[in-house]
Amino acid sequence: MNDPNAQPLLAQDVKPADTITTAQQQTGEQPATAAEHGAKPGEKETGNVFKELLGELGDHRHLSFGNHEIVQLPVILFDGGLRVYSSVETMEEGGEYELSHVTHHIVRKGTEVPPKLDMSVTSLVAFQWVAMVLLAAILIPMGRKYKKRGAHAPRGFFNAMEAVVLYVRDQIVLPNTGDAGKKLLPIFLTIFFFILTMNLVGLVPGGHSSTGSLNVTAGLAIIAFVVIQAAAINKNGLGSWLKHLTGGVPVWLWPIMVPVEILGLFTKPFALCVRLFANMTAGHVILLSLIGLSFVTAVFIPVTLGFSLFINILELLVAFIQAYIFTMLTAVFAGIGMASHDDHGHGGSEHAAAH
Repeated sequence: MNDPNAQPLLAQDVKPADTITTAQQQTGEQPATAAEHGAKPGEKETGNVFKELLGELGDHRHLSFGNHEIVQLPVILFDGGLRVYSSVETMEEGGEYELSHVTHHIVRKGTEVPPKLDMSVTSLVAFQWVAMVLLAAILIPMGRKYKKRGAHAPRGFFNAMEAVVLYVRDQIVLPNTGDAGKKLLPIFLTIFFFILTMNLVGLVPGGHSSTGSLNVTAGLAIIAFVVIQAAAINKNGLGSWLKHLTGGVPVWLWPIMVPVEILGLFTKPFALCVRLFANMTAGHVILLSLIGLSFVTAVFIPVTLGFSLFINILELLVAFIQAYIFTMLTAVFAGIGMASHDDHGHGGSEHAAAH
């Protein structure tokens, strides 16, 4: 019990830990977790597995398949000049910029100040390009064959594509926009097929649904907003479009009605943006939640496999439905915009005739 060697041994055991603790308190660093020391799943940091799964829904600066990183994506910055790096690592080696551990955005080294413009290629941008390439590879040969075949019906896959095109034209665009919709048909077809392709690419293992990003859906909503207003102005003229903002009310009510009408113009595309984003993200979150249950206990594995298969099939259906809804509502809003101006224009004469 009173062995003189006991105290030095105890001091040696305690001193490193105390030193590390003191250093961590001075620098504000947190102790390393078990995961950082290579802890195996199930030891101490099993809760982080689900966080990592949810993190895969976001945007990344690399392309990966599961846990395997395939390629780093280039970093393109405009900050007093164009700067191009092959990857984030190459950028940080340059010593001018770094990836912030707080915001996870690129900032100037030693600060939290971002560059003037970050035009880097991210995973969602890359999968948008994939969707564009797929559409070009399908639709360009399809158009060429139509020119060669003339009135002859296509066969196989192109026949199915023709059925979809005719459905969008006859069941979505023309019933809501009338004859004016014939000029807008290429735009509506582009919106439908682009959204559908991005949705389907996200269902492929290793793929990402670009429509699961608010930036992408906001861009689509801006295009829809321009189409809606351009269709109304082209049909009825700029003067009638401006007159529509008054709502047909007396002049003294214009200060109230005009802001309300302007707000209404932006409400429609905003609803399109949020609806598409929420529906495409919800399915992925549910799927990852089911997969996360597998890490809790093996009892859930058969259940999660069955439900995951069901959710995947449901997401395939949702991919088509959301492309249909976005295109349909854009056509409906465009049709309402073109028709409502006529209604306001004739409202005065109809009111006078009634009296």
